[in-house]
Amino acid sequence: MFRPKVPTMPQPTGLTTPPAVVEPTAVAPHAPASTAATPAPNRSVVQLTPGTVLALVGGGTAVVLVVGAVLVSMLLAVALTAASVAVCALTVRSVIARR
Repeated sequence: MFRPKVPTMPQPTGLTTPPAVVEPTAVAPHAPASTAATPAPNRSVVQLTPGTVLALVGGGTAVVLVVGAVLVSMLLAVALTAASVAVCALTVRSVIARR
């Protein structure tokens, strides 16, 4: 009863094709690429002005507030669901007790 029944793979019926023969190909070595290192391109330096710092701080604050509001609303939804389930359980219990 508790042992799993493993299905058996039936043998294929009808015409079957033999497996294809794969022949290896020859690999020709190639000359190594030049080892001279190419200089990295000059990167521009990021300069933080007071305006960009203020924008970054404002954007981070907005993200934190939005994520916090979403989490609080999810917690409120769970609390309301739990309260409604508790009210339903008490109602069902009182109906059963009166019978």
